[in-house]
Amino acid sequence: QVQLVESGGGLVQPGGSLRLSCAASGSIFGIRPMGWFRQAPGKQRELVAGITTGGTTNYADAVKGRFTIGKDNGKNTVFLQVNSLQAEGTGVYFCSVKIGWRDYWSQGTQVTVST
Repeated sequence: QVQLVESGGGLVQPGGSLRLSCAASGSIFGIRPMGWFRQAPGKQRELVAGITTGGTTNYADAVKGRFTIGKDNGKNTVFLQVNSLQAEGTGVYFCSVKIGWRDYWSQGTQVTVST
């Protein structure tokens, strides 16, 4: 009933940038909070950035000043601009939409930072 289609991952060099995109479709019914999470190898999934229905953003301390979350309400799409990537940025990135008190997830896209 809810589908999250994600794109933009890939291999980047240290210091490089990516722009991740995630479009939600299905039974959304209005503006919802959306966010990005990252799961590094051997670690739990952690919040990277989130954006509320009103546009308020929050970021993990480790990415403040380098990552930017944005949204297109008309398309139910959330973006993550990731700049100045370092090896610690490597992982599987997931987008999420909150509908009521339930979270829906994308299947994830791999981001690898390597020379």
